[in-house]
Amino acid sequence: MIDVQNLTKRFGDTTAVDSLTFHVDEGEIFGFLGPNGAGKTTTVRMLCCLISSSGGAAKIAGFDTASDEDSLMIRKMIGFVPDNVGLYEELTAYENLELYGRLYECPTPQRQANIESYLKMLDLWEKKDRPAGGFSKGMKQKLALIRALIHDPQLLFFDEPTANLDPESTKVVRDLILELKQQGRTIFLNTHDLDEAQRICDRIGIINTKLLTINSPEQLKQSIWGSQTVIQLERIDEGLLDAVRQRHPKNFSVEGNRIIIDVDDPQKENPGYVSALIAAGGSIQSVTESNPDLEEAYLKIIKDSE
Repeated sequence: MIDVQNLTKRFGDTTAVDSLTFHVDEGEIFGFLGPNGAGKTTTVRMLCCLISSSGGAAKIAGFDTASDEDSLMIRKMIGFVPDNVGLYEELTAYENLELYGRLYECPTPQRQANIESYLKMLDLWEKKDRPAGGFSKGMKQKLALIRALIHDPQLLFFDEPTANLDPESTKVVRDLILELKQQGRTIFLNTHDLDEAQRICDRIGIINTKLLTINSPEQLKQSIWGSQTVIQLERIDEGLLDAVRQRHPKNFSVEGNRIIIDVDDPQKENPGYVSALIAAGGSIQSVTESNPDLEEAYLKIIKDSE
């Protein structure tokens, strides 16, 4: 769905995006993470044909973002929720959505049905006749999200879609994104919310002007630490540690009465360690897998790039 080759954007002497190359599959939720100023929003604006690139190439469903003719086709097939919602504040919520639906040439029955459905889903139907300028930040964010969906786009670009939302509304938006994926839509998600990315993204790209890595959330975590088995014992002595050493682990450490062992395949290796410790007189209280979260992996990748 999205093909990017050496995409670059410079503003004067500053390189905001440096030679990005990646691919996003159709029907995928692709997370784009990075610190402030890393180039996330600039990349999305280039992919949405809102600004031109300084070098490289990008295609959306085979259409070239650098072509004036193709860019019109791209704009018809995408929906975009920007970081600055940019509503017409003097218009009502319904009038904002009606305007954008008409601009996208969305047929009247489909437009009206979608407006009603999404306003009800995001708990704005009762407020549809109120001017958008009187809405809270969270309500405006919801309205911008609906605006991006009115014309049933194949590809959605979300720049911090749950910003300013309360926990209940955040869950509704996350569930909606997952439902859109089930419908076969492709979602490109800019976010600082690492928990959000870990929950819903199929793959994640981490950027700091340059693309640092792309992988699934689980593989990103494993690439930093691998798997670890934590064995809690009633007590630890040198005989128990020798039992672990005799199985030649890649690495292990001791914290109190816990032995933490680096493993490649927990299901295959754990039974051997458990049996060896029991044979050496160990009293095992629990065996668990250590699961470092995405935040730890993200922070280490960013730190290593600086």
